[in-house]
Amino acid sequence: MEKLINDFSFGLFFWQTLIFVGLIFLLRKFAWKPILDAVNEREDGIRNALLSAANAKKEMQNLQSDNQRILQEARLERDTLLKEAREMKEKIIADSKNDAQIQGQKMIEQAKAAINSEKNAAIAELKEKVSSLSIEIAEKLLKDELSNKEAQAKLVEKMLGDAKLN
Repeated sequence: MEKLINDFSFGLFFWQTLIFVGLIFLLRKFAWKPILDAVNEREDGIRNALLSAANAKKEMQNLQSDNQRILQEARLERDTLLKEAREMKEKIIADSKNDAQIQGQKMIEQAKAAINSEKNAAIAELKEKVSSLSIEIAEKLLKDELSNKEAQAKLVEKMLGDAKLN
């Protein structure tokens, strides 16, 4: 260090200082400004990227809330459709039951009417047979009784007696 102090020269110091100041001036003009501009651009880019990320995050939150809202609306619509479908099913079942009951009642009434008509036809036929049998029996009895003169006379007297009473 003593050697440096002993070899110190003001001229050399002056030129070194002048070159250093010139170098700083040249670096400032040609290097520092582009470096600072690049750093500022980089800083602005980072700031813009952060703002974009924040905006994207807000937009994502908005989209998520919209998705939740749309999903909720879809669930409500699905529930409404299911409720309507159940109501339609129950209405169709009730209508079918009512139609089946009406058809059953009609069939029962038709069967009752058929039974009554068959019954009336059977009764009429039975009456006809009974009357024809009664006539045949009466004919046979009358033939038997009228073949005998004494029985015939008694019958005529009895009938005359009955006629006077009425």
